[in-house]
Amino acid sequence: MQNIPSVDLRDFLSDDPKRKQKFVNEIGSAFEDIGFVALKGHFLNDQLVDELYGEIRNFFALPLETKHSYEIPGIGGQRGYVSFGTEHAKGRKEGDLKEFWHFGQYVSEDSKYASEYPENVEVKELPRFNVVGKEAYQMLEKTGVYVLRALALHLGLDEFYFDQYAKDGNSILRPIHYPPITSEPANAIRAAAHGDINLITLLMGAQGKGLQVQNHNEEWIDAIAEPDELVINVGDMLSRHTNNKLKSTIHQVVNPPRELWGTSRYSIPFFMHPVSDMKLDCLENCIDAEHPKKFEDITAGAYLYERLVDLGLIKK
Repeated sequence: MQNIPSVDLRDFLSDDPKRKQKFVNEIGSAFEDIGFVALKGHFLNDQLVDELYGEIRNFFALPLETKHSYEIPGIGGQRGYVSFGTEHAKGRKEGDLKEFWHFGQYVSEDSKYASEYPENVEVKELPRFNVVGKEAYQMLEKTGVYVLRALALHLGLDEFYFDQYAKDGNSILRPIHYPPITSEPANAIRAAAHGDINLITLLMGAQGKGLQVQNHNEEWIDAIAEPDELVINVGDMLSRHTNNKLKSTIHQVVNPPRELWGTSRYSIPFFMHPVSDMKLDCLENCIDAEHPKKFEDITAGAYLYERLVDLGLIKK
């Protein structure tokens, strides 16, 4: 496969059972094969997308001292600002050439998870930043819920199986700024080859070259979406839970050609996590003689902690 497949969520949302099943088949097949799709028909509108990008550009253009004031110690980078070069891919020492922000879950005060999550960080210099971030977070989360419902049907589960785990899940919206490259990078790229931690990732900003996906032949192919599409991929948690039936695919963001070093790149992934007490045990209907159980039992919270240590965001 040399291209990622394109699917339309409006098929799943239609009242036509054939269209709904078509979407289930298409996204299920794609996630078993390469683990990535480009998705049309999501819940983000153009106005929200444009305003979000505007607010994000404004934030990353703030003085470094101001941005550093929003870097919160002791929470593994789970909210607020994470400075340039802090995060690295698992198994690498070189920090990625990026800085980013984290919006987290918005739970009600009576939620059992309210005390588990850090507060979101308010940017006082930009009064619309948090308002727009929250709206985008919720529209991406809504889109992700429907994608998970389609995957549940593909896996032979109840359509609403994942709802209980997605509600109040530890999801993260991460606006990323890859600054202009000013000198020859010493062994570092914008985002080194990695798999995502979570259930699924919904990515805004894959309209230009940079994001690459590794296919079964270990070839890197460009993952380029249309302006109205999100790129969605399987994360390691969902891969574990399905005993690798759904593939968490290695991907990277490469440095641009030298003539484009002076340009910034922005992308906005939404990492859809379940609640921490979800068991990631391999589903019984994904285990058989040809596909023995590949992974040890673990909860989502424990697995997330392990991976944040691997990424250098939590220091043991």
